[in-house]
Amino acid sequence: MKMKKMILLVNLIAILCLVLSACSGGDSQVAEIKARGELRVGVKVDVPRFGCIDPVTGALEGLEIDIARALAADMLGDENAISFVPVTALTRETLLTNKEIDLVIATFTITEERAKIHNFSVPYYTDEIGFLVRRDSGITSLAEMEGKLVGVTLSSTAFNEFPKVCEELSLDLSKRGFASYPEVKNELLTGSIDVFLADKSILYGYLDGDTVLLDEGVRPQDYGIATRLEDREFAKYIDDRLRSMTDDGSLDEILGRWIG
Repeated sequence: MKMKKMILLVNLIAILCLVLSACSGGDSQVAEIKARGELRVGVKVDVPRFGCIDPVTGALEGLEIDIARALAADMLGDENAISFVPVTALTRETLLTNKEIDLVIATFTITEERAKIHNFSVPYYTDEIGFLVRRDSGITSLAEMEGKLVGVTLSSTAFNEFPKVCEELSLDLSKRGFASYPEVKNELLTGSIDVFLADKSILYGYLDGDTVLLDEGVRPQDYGIATRLEDREFAKYIDDRLRSMTDDGSLDEILGRWIG
């Protein structure tokens, strides 16, 4: 009888361990990354200052690239133990959900809807939606955009927030969706659209002698690092690391390097 009770107890403990293991998916995720020896990060490659390929050196650089390297250095002891996977507003969620990447650091705005399907870290940058126009367009204020055609990337926050932007500004605007930021910029320069609508941090990277970034902005928003919803312990690790980088000044150092 004692032996049966002992076997039953052992089985119960084993079941409990399995349940706890399943509930702490982040623990297994961290272990998986360490065993692999490589952190896989989804990043933008067409957003100057945040994640962009330098046209001269061919190197991937930016604020979010440096944050990713800091995480790799902390987790794996080597900032180069990392695989950068190019993502867009259309692909980043799918790649994360399908476990092709471990996390996303790609100008990913934290929203209530997105937080239902992903974990988001504490914010590492706060931005707002802005408006880029051609210098010769005659548009110098938001009011002068009335009736204009706006270009915006598909599945971006700006695309989804477009009706609210129009309502907040009391403007009648129409929009066209594009797959990438360079496409929107090209359409702006050719005159196919009147306004390039995106986060100000993104628009700043496309500002040149032919364009003007309007001073006004709307709908402030926070960028966060996204992980899978089940990877709770991994998400906690990311949060703890970002808070540590804030406390020791290393995050401000990275921000100052790229944002100024």
